[in-house]
Amino acid sequence: MGDVVGVKYKIELSHVLNKVLSKGIITSSLSMSLLMGCSDTSIDTVQVEQVAKPAFTKKMTELSQSQVNQALADKPSVEQGSPLIYFSNPQSASQLIVENGTTSIKKIDNETALEITLETKQNHTAQFSFVPAKPLDWSHEGDFGFAVDLINPKPNSINVYVTAKDSKGHAHNRTFVIPANSDDSYYMVLKDADLNIETGIRSNPQHWETNMTEMIWRHGVKNIDLKNVAEIEFKVRGVPEDKTLFVKNLRLVKPLKFKTDYLTHLVDKFGQSTKINFSNKVSSVAQLREISAAEQASLSQVPPQGRSKFNGWKDGPKLQATGYFRTEKYQGKWSLVDPEGYLFFSNGIANIRMANTSTLTGYDFDSQYIVQRDPNDHTPEDSIGLNRAPKKAWTSRHISSDIRAKMFSDLPSYDEPMGSHFGYRREVHSGAVEKGETYSFYQANLARKYESNYLAEYTQKWRDTTIDRMLSWGFTSFGNWVDASFYQLDRIPYFANGWIIGDFKTVSSGNDYWSPMPDPFDPLFKERAVATAKQIADEVKNNPWCVGVFIDNEKSWGVEGSIKGHYGIAINTLKLAASDSPTKTEFVKVLKAKYSSVDALNNKWKTQIASWDDLDKGVELSNFNDAVVADLSILLEHYGEQYFSIVKNAVKTYLPNHLYLGVRFTDWGMTPEIRAAAAKHADVMSYNYYKESVNDSFWSFLEDIDMPSIIGEFHNGALDSGLLNPGLIHASSQQDRGDKYQQYVYSVIDNPYFVGTHWFQYIDSPLTGRAYDGENYNVGFVSVTDIPYKPLVDAAKQVNSDIYTRRFGKVKGIESINDK
Repeated sequence: MGDVVGVKYKIELSHVLNKVLSKGIITSSLSMSLLMGCSDTSIDTVQVEQVAKPAFTKKMTELSQSQVNQALADKPSVEQGSPLIYFSNPQSASQLIVENGTTSIKKIDNETALEITLETKQNHTAQFSFVPAKPLDWSHEGDFGFAVDLINPKPNSINVYVTAKDSKGHAHNRTFVIPANSDDSYYMVLKDADLNIETGIRSNPQHWETNMTEMIWRHGVKNIDLKNVAEIEFKVRGVPEDKTLFVKNLRLVKPLKFKTDYLTHLVDKFGQSTKINFSNKVSSVAQLREISAAEQASLSQVPPQGRSKFNGWKDGPKLQATGYFRTEKYQGKWSLVDPEGYLFFSNGIANIRMANTSTLTGYDFDSQYIVQRDPNDHTPEDSIGLNRAPKKAWTSRHISSDIRAKMFSDLPSYDEPMGSHFGYRREVHSGAVEKGETYSFYQANLARKYESNYLAEYTQKWRDTTIDRMLSWGFTSFGNWVDASFYQLDRIPYFANGWIIGDFKTVSSGNDYWSPMPDPFDPLFKERAVATAKQIADEVKNNPWCVGVFIDNEKSWGVEGSIKGHYGIAINTLKLAASDSPTKTEFVKVLKAKYSSVDALNNKWKTQIASWDDLDKGVELSNFNDAVVADLSILLEHYGEQYFSIVKNAVKTYLPNHLYLGVRFTDWGMTPEIRAAAAKHADVMSYNYYKESVNDSFWSFLEDIDMPSIIGEFHNGALDSGLLNPGLIHASSQQDRGDKYQQYVYSVIDNPYFVGTHWFQYIDSPLTGRAYDGENYNVGFVSVTDIPYKPLVDAAKQVNSDIYTRRFGKVKGIESINDK
């Protein structure tokens, strides 16, 4: 643009800005209409002031450079479609359906909006949905997305689950957060090329050129049937208070411009984003060490005052001491009791190990040089350390994924010091490649920070610092998945863990997310359970600092809501031939014991199974009357009892002094039958629950079970960390992470059945996703550069400072077990 034309545009810019500044704002629509033909991005506030009316000079100088640059950059990059709902028209507005909430029509800046109050305080879920009278055909829209304007007038953020469904039931699932006191536009891509690119990252970087906020991809079907779009659902669940928001302008949007480099050069040499600036972003090794030195000077090496040797409540009553952790119901509340007899509430951080810090680089080696897994391994691939490729393999290094290889701007070579942090994964759960080279930026940063290239030296300093942090931050224990090198340090209680893996037969729940379900009636399963327990015992060495043991994690036991989902293990096992399935053989035995003949079974089930032999061969059920459902329930609980009895016996054989804490159920992978089976054998029930609190109707079953229970995993994250995905629960900022942390932990402390809660995890996921499955979450207490997130740490300190008095009140003194 020449100087004369440039002046013209500057004058036009000042004219519009004067009008806008008289209202004290710049709106994106005005900015876009102004700048459609303007490509001069050199204008700054000084230039604008020189041509603006003097009366508005003060307001102009109050605008930051970034605001002006944003206005200039905000060209029309997205085509806005017409509203899908007109809330002023009752017939049109009827397409928006609210469940567990109330609505009213409001006028906001001359626009009609729908105010919705979601009654989530009394309901586990509440939602509003766009449901057209008949499915819509959006298949001819080209590249497009669905967008909505939302206002949150309240002081707390709102984590929203979004699902686009077609008429066949296929679901495209995303999430996003509406910050407190905010007004923004949100969109989800329903068709473009990125949906079909497998990058190995849980959610790719934003690739549309737009200032709207993109909803984060979660799971389901990326390409639903766009000829038959049946519903767009917005749901809030698992929160302790009602939520209010204003909904405006549901519409389709189309991108006019894409980011061409959104998948290249994402990561700098420290493992940080090259494209996003954020607090404590490290630019030099000197800065990294300076931050570390300041933190080290502030850390404590001993538990807080009022705590026992094992971090129990020394200022509280003293109960029976057994020398190991145990459970007891004290004054109507379940509690752990530490080895010295003090009440103990386990608040800790999980996954403190190097195993999950590496990311796939997009390179691989000739497989002949890679030592393959031994079938008798006790440790899953993702729980092993870096597992570096042997030197003889290096010359065969080659690109296996061009997309992933281009994500890194500064990987070292193998023969330089930072090259010692390469690793290898022989198998993964999901992603762009099935195996390959990995790199741990976190471990590399520890070496830089502690000025050592010797693994033993810098990892010992890391362990010492980690425990000092836990004590300084007030935590009472570690959570699950702590590296075994912590087990004998005798400074903070911990939980041991193991997986039962092997070549035993399996069954299916129909939703085997992580893996198929084990066949516990296969004798090989028992052998592997015993081997796992022995391996754990060898690591724990009967140490009293070990609270107990978790075995397995987040298995797909079934989910309530549908018969096939709930009883999938039983239904799918009945399809199998008894000759191939020990569990099927056992199920047939149970049915034969209940029914005198196959005719008696047919009479109840309303089936036409010709003989017991035909049942042995496999049957597929399609009709589920009450008798069928009752028997499926019996079979499911029988399956669960076999699993839990075998595992408990193995644990108690080799770790008789330690608690068996179950399998860490998820809300999407447990049923009443499985919970009942577990309760007969576990010392403590465990649950991984990714919501915002535990004080709602979902947890009513705790009273029926009446068992000590523990939260094995929860977390939240935010995008101001420089990462691409906040985690399963969205916070709007690091400060909001701390607020949500406190809300969750207090809800657990206040629940009489819970004896602890564990945050997942200590370290942020790698920016480009952990090697096993691409998780790329901001869920750490520390970043990839091992720098703590201060707002989250401060929130935890506050919770931990009064954890026992909040749980048990102001009770003091020594109380014998016989006094109660």
